[in-house]
Amino acid sequence: MRQSREDYAPLVPHRRLPTRRPPLSAGLLAAAVLITIETLTLFPLGEVAAPVSLAVVYLLGVLLVSIVWGAALGIATSLVSAAAFNFFHIPPTGRFTIAEAENWVALAVFLVVAAAASSLADAARHRAQEAEQRGREADLAAELARVLLGAPDLPAALAPAAQRIAQAFGLASCRLVLDAVGDDERSAAIPLADGDRRLGTLLVPSTARDAGEAVRPALQTLLAAALERERLTREVVETRALRRSDEIKTAVLRAVSHDLRSPLTAIVASAEALASPSIGDADRRELAAGVTSESARLARLVDKLIELSRLQAGAAEPRRDWCSVEEVLREAATSAGVAPERLKLTVDRDLPLILADAAQLERAFANLLENAARYSGDQPVSVRARVSGGRMLVRVVDRGPGIAPADQERIFEPFFRGGDRGAAGSGLGLAIVKGFVEANGGQVRVESLPGQGASFVVALPLPEAVPA
Repeated sequence: MRQSREDYAPLVPHRRLPTRRPPLSAGLLAAAVLITIETLTLFPLGEVAAPVSLAVVYLLGVLLVSIVWGAALGIATSLVSAAAFNFFHIPPTGRFTIAEAENWVALAVFLVVAAAASSLADAARHRAQEAEQRGREADLAAELARVLLGAPDLPAALAPAAQRIAQAFGLASCRLVLDAVGDDERSAAIPLADGDRRLGTLLVPSTARDAGEAVRPALQTLLAAALERERLTREVVETRALRRSDEIKTAVLRAVSHDLRSPLTAIVASAEALASPSIGDADRRELAAGVTSESARLARLVDKLIELSRLQAGAAEPRRDWCSVEEVLREAATSAGVAPERLKLTVDRDLPLILADAAQLERAFANLLENAARYSGDQPVSVRARVSGGRMLVRVVDRGPGIAPADQERIFEPFFRGGDRGAAGSGLGLAIVKGFVEANGGQVRVESLPGQGASFVVALPLPEAVPA
């Protein structure tokens, strides 16, 4: 399934904890402010509780400083907090002395707990950052998988994939190429490989090599999978093409084998009979005429096969020139072997010239006339040429059995023989008509009712300026 760039939501990393700590000066100021606030808070609390039990208030500041600025500053904050607690709240106050032993124990316990809490808070912070980093990397890997594996064309997906890597790591630029590229002054080249096979290169700013190395394992796996998928897709397409080619070849052989075999059989039989010394002159002339007729039939079939192959290969480019439709129709009737008495040709007066390949149109109309004469019996074939709606319309009408509605949509397909009507033909003529008419910018359609004959209408474009 094809996916556009709008199908993918841009990857924006969500960060609950800063990846970089604030400046140390800010940490010192924050510690001083917190210790001051906690020390002042203990004065009113000292009236309702023993001062020794209030030391836990200082742990709040120690934990906050440890989470944001690390364990070192947290331990320093705990020492300053202990000194402030001793000076302002442990008797005798106003001095750094402790009168009672239990206060020494309380102060020592506070320092140990504060140091432990500071270390634990710092460790928790690091684990949280690592978890967030792993989550962002997992999200990025999933996003890259959707981009690289979901796109039908891998080279076109490289730019969106690089953009998502740049967004995830906040990079100023990022490029992903399938070639081997080296480092330069501004970019660091991260090679991507699958074993000994080079897959491509990730180009990131020189200062962001660590980011490139972080995404490298996932990117290598995805690129290897995408390249393998492309290889398998190409193999499937080639296999289907070969199978389709074999089916077409089989269909062609089945369709033309009878038409080729019939004239060849007749020619061989006539040739063997001509070699007999016992036949008379009249029989000899009849057999010779049969050889000539079947040879001409075989030649026409071969010509049609060649014309159809040229049309399907796109090698039938028209050589356009000014030509008269009336002259083309008369040449087509002669080429199709339609006697003048069997052709009822009606052409409007002052019919303009058209710009087309006269030879191709002659072959198209010859096939139409040959087809119409085959099914008209003793009745003449009617041909009418006129201008209507800015187009040249040529209508060829026969008096045959007509074409069933179910067969009209397929009547122009190669080797298709609709009902009893197509049984005598090769199934190539109307396909050639459609190919040559459309090559000259025209259209052909069929109008028919069962038992009422068939009418083939060819519409050719008229140029704006027509010579006299």
